[in-house]
Amino acid sequence: MQMRHHAFSLPLLSSLLLGIGATFTLAGCSTRPVVAEALPFDRAILAAADALLEQAQPLPGFLGGTDRRVVALDPTLDADSGQQTSATQQLDRVIGERVQQARQFELVPFEAASLASAQYLIVGSMARAQGAHRLDLAMLDVKSGTVLAQSSVQARLEVADMKPINYYRDSPILMKDETVEGYVRTSNTRAGSKADASYLGRIAAAAAINDAAKLYNSGRYREALVEYRGLLATPTGNQIRVLNGVYLSSAKLGRTAEAEDAFGRLVAYGLAQKSLSVKFLFNPGSTEFWADPRLTSAYGMWLRQIARQASSVKVCMDIVGHTSSTGPEEVNDNLSTRRASFIKHKLSAESAELAGRTRTVGMGSRHNLVGSGTDDVVDAPDRRVDFAIVDCKA
Repeated sequence: MQMRHHAFSLPLLSSLLLGIGATFTLAGCSTRPVVAEALPFDRAILAAADALLEQAQPLPGFLGGTDRRVVALDPTLDADSGQQTSATQQLDRVIGERVQQARQFELVPFEAASLASAQYLIVGSMARAQGAHRLDLAMLDVKSGTVLAQSSVQARLEVADMKPINYYRDSPILMKDETVEGYVRTSNTRAGSKADASYLGRIAAAAAINDAAKLYNSGRYREALVEYRGLLATPTGNQIRVLNGVYLSSAKLGRTAEAEDAFGRLVAYGLAQKSLSVKFLFNPGSTEFWADPRLTSAYGMWLRQIARQASSVKVCMDIVGHTSSTGPEEVNDNLSTRRASFIKHKLSAESAELAGRTRTVGMGSRHNLVGSGTDDVVDAPDRRVDFAIVDCKA
């Protein structure tokens, strides 16, 4: 491929050279650039952003013209938990800065009001892989749905701040459904291929959801609730992030009946998807719920709705307990089993028929999503209880 000089080729080179000994390959415009050796997190996100934009330079219309291409960034996600975190926000800031420094691009917010003007979208995810975080970024053409550029870079684990932002911190469940999974798949789709269909069909909804989440994160709960309610009335609005938003906003406003109805719909949605992950917080080393009622006062309602919805659809479930990574493996295995049994007992008290249609499994810390071992809000997804739909025995 013929080399050309671009406005930000020197920043690109400098960011790549920050990781001494790292290897960077770009065999052709449709080839996925990969930095093989794990870089410090701040250097890795620079390398990922610059590699993506450098790869986009030979696209039609970039060379020899004066028009700037309009780009929007759909906020990046932690692929394992489906959350936005301090680390993904840091990644977003760097991507935004690099796009703004490039003369070929104009960055617009990922909002419903400005999305119509965007020609390209950037998506990105972070996933734990082989003792590091893999950062995957992709740029796609909005009109065709084709991925135009893609980069992958390895980042060291120790620096990334995995603290979730408010909406995800407050969420009772993990935010992973087909829409979120489609976003993550798009972030590591090779250039020249179509972006994931489940993501492409919900881009407009994603922008509106992002608008509502901004309202929630800034404490504007009434306005957020109005936005989330409106989204539920749209064809693409019946998804986990919207249902969760209605629940969270209603709960913050003290609308207990609406909050319980929304949580019931969340549970029904998860059961229909054959998987539901709920973040029950326990006292360390115990099967008793966390002592702070501000965090656990809704647990009785959660259990009531899980029991009610599971009984209504006559499903059989594995109740799977998880723990954080602190403590010996054998202790965690036993603790996770006892916590799963505790939840089964609570559900059976709500609906006796569930006793014969549920079984307990302890996974210890083997399926950690965060792995920080901090035993606080950061690794709350590691201390979850999963409800997995299984075939009922004859």
